[in-house]
Amino acid sequence: MRFADIAGTLLYALAALVGRLPLRAMHWLGDTAAWLSRALNLRESRVARRNLEIVYPQLDAPTRQTLLRAVLRETGRGAFETLRFWTRSERDNLRLIDHMHGQEYFDSALASHHGLIIAAPHYGNWELLNQWLAARAPITVLYRRPEHSSGEAFLRRVRGRANVHQLPAEGAAMRGLFKALQAGGVVGILPDQQPKAGDGMFAPFFGMDALSMTLLPRLAQRTGAAVLFAVAERRYTPSGPRFDVHLIPAPAAIHEADLHAAVAAMNAAVQAIAERDPTQYQWTYKRYSQRPVDSGDPNPYPPEPR
Repeated sequence: MRFADIAGTLLYALAALVGRLPLRAMHWLGDTAAWLSRALNLRESRVARRNLEIVYPQLDAPTRQTLLRAVLRETGRGAFETLRFWTRSERDNLRLIDHMHGQEYFDSALASHHGLIIAAPHYGNWELLNQWLAARAPITVLYRRPEHSSGEAFLRRVRGRANVHQLPAEGAAMRGLFKALQAGGVVGILPDQQPKAGDGMFAPFFGMDALSMTLLPRLAQRTGAAVLFAVAERRYTPSGPRFDVHLIPAPAAIHEADLHAAVAAMNAAVQAIAERDPTQYQWTYKRYSQRPVDSGDPNPYPPEPR
């Protein structure tokens, strides 16, 4: 057995240990991690604070600080939830979903046999969403390889469940996704990941240009596949945390031949989802670090301390 596989197994064992805790206890751990992030001014806190300054300039400092606390709390809770979803059975995990909204769009797209693209922004808990989707149809998902091979071994184990085909987001990804859609299959893409410089185009996101992927609109145009935005949204009930799955038809413009218009429509759809509950969106990601070459705009994030 390779060292990476051994390390991946040890990571899984640790995740499974934490994943056995009650969900309320996991949320307490997430709240504690959020408090530490703010108290120590860790990277996640710094990045989220800067993103909120960019996207909500109209808020006064106390209101934005309150929002930051809520964002970090939901982010921490989501991280610990994921350890449960990665290490428990799909049946146990899916019991936490109460309502499915828009499932008729999903069923109709599958019945058409023309392919279906699921655009899943970083909102709510996308790992639970993946399991909900895979329980209904085989799905091909893109993932970005971790820097270390042990991390990849771990991810391939926790995400490599029945009906899930994992495809690295590398050179041959477009061909693999195209093949799956041509066969009438389902593919999952995170539409709000910043691509490498030269692999995307700039389009507005919360009023500021962000380097955005062109992969999703290009696939939609070339294959004619249906596109649905999907989230597993967290909500709180007297009996504990629960989730609702929402499936939302993409704007028609996402199929436009004008790629700028299609990418702008994609970003507008992601923004609309983030605005459902800004605390559940992943603001700890440097979404605006790449700037248009001729704009003269600096990277809006402060340099990381060495």
